[in-house]
Amino acid sequence: MKSLIYAISTAAVFAAPVVSLAQSNAPVTRAQVRAELMELEQAGYRPSRGEDVNYPMEIQAALARVAAKHAAMQAPALQ
Repeated sequence: MKSLIYAISTAAVFAAPVVSLAQSNAPVTRAQVRAELMELEQAGYRPSRGEDVNYPMEIQAALARVAAKHAAMQAPALQ
């Protein structure tokens, strides 16, 4: 039991720096925010509608479409 606790605590100590390096602390620029908003609008999300009962579903669907587009762009072309 003692060795299990030791192994878990050791793994946690080594995993903490990896998780902290994955986060980006750089501030987001205005141009980046505008580019992301334009991408969402091109994917079908309309933030100008005001209060929308379908808000969470619509933005999640648009985010999924944008993520799929990015994944398709990064995937190597199959011939």
